[in-house]
Amino acid sequence: MLVLVVNCGSSSLKYQVREVAAGTDDTDGGTVLTSGLVENIGGPQVRDHTEALELLARRLDEELGGRTVDAAGHRVVHGGERFSAPVLVTHEIVREIERLAPLAPLHNPAAVLGLRAVLRTWPHLPQVAVFDTAFHRSMPEHVWRYAVPEEFYERWGIRRYGFHGTSHDWVTGRAAQFLGVPREEFHAVVAHLGNGASVTAVRGGRSYDTSMGYTPLAGLVMGTRTGDLDPSVVTSVLRRDPSMTPEALDGLLNTASGLRAIAGHHDMRTVQEAADRGDERAELALEMAAHRLAKYVGGYHVAVGGARALVFTAGIGENAAAFRARVCGRLGALGVVLDDDANAARSRGTRRISAPGSGLEVLVVPTDEEQAIAAATAELVAGTAAG
Repeated sequence: MLVLVVNCGSSSLKYQVREVAAGTDDTDGGTVLTSGLVENIGGPQVRDHTEALELLARRLDEELGGRTVDAAGHRVVHGGERFSAPVLVTHEIVREIERLAPLAPLHNPAAVLGLRAVLRTWPHLPQVAVFDTAFHRSMPEHVWRYAVPEEFYERWGIRRYGFHGTSHDWVTGRAAQFLGVPREEFHAVVAHLGNGASVTAVRGGRSYDTSMGYTPLAGLVMGTRTGDLDPSVVTSVLRRDPSMTPEALDGLLNTASGLRAIAGHHDMRTVQEAADRGDERAELALEMAAHRLAKYVGGYHVAVGGARALVFTAGIGENAAAFRARVCGRLGALGVVLDDDANAARSRGTRRISAPGSGLEVLVVPTDEEQAIAAATAELVAGTAAG
């Protein structure tokens, strides 16, 4: 099966085509045949997402040598409470995703544009929507609830949803497989560390708790996001500065905070290099980020009843050895001991970086959300056809 993986932004369309073998399991997203990006959608060259798909179709004719795709899988950021697993796309499903736009105003509208554009370009092509929030639908109510008036939840859906679920789900399966533990018996803490970052408590192979909440702003110190913040900071700033609007403050908390606010840079490599040169602000930023993550690891170790492993993934988690060491150095109370040589080594595969006798296995597991989407798409489409 040839699966087209689509990740739509408001002005861009990122794609991959993967060949997935029939009867594969849900950890095999196949081989990448081609990939690319259509940019500047809305400009004079590409007016809308339908034109972007028409351009993509012409590209694929050339790049696939005349072969045609069998299904399309879409990354959709927010599935709300409706979607707890990937679904086959219909017009009704597209409308449901559109209704969730207030929960993800920067992402869901773009996904809807991509879904509708594929429906117009390839009306008979099976499509699957894969939701970033779906993995976290297994959180129990006492975890996802906020202690706010019931009206907040009933009228506006204000609750904890969690994000990066496609990555957390994928990495959980790979880590359990690497350790030879049945997924349903696997307890772990998974840290997805990129410019956006979140950590998930995995209990019995499922999400039990996660650091992001109603939006991706909560939790860890990130590249440009605050992470956890006393809500009174928001109300205090709005009261003290009459010129500050909710929209402007939301922008500051999401795009001008985190590492950028403390160190002056949002890129972890740049911050680490500055700290290595003795920059005190960069060192402070790294200490803040490591402290916050270590607190979550300790709390989630308790939440799952004793984790078997701590798993690092995504750009920072996979590549920033110094930051991993900084975090693990705070976990002595859990018996964590890092193998410095293994931590410093680079590899594209899953690897163990803890020393023998460490209280937790510490792993680095590369994530691949496109591969996860392709696998989920192939599994659902093939299962529907067989049924």
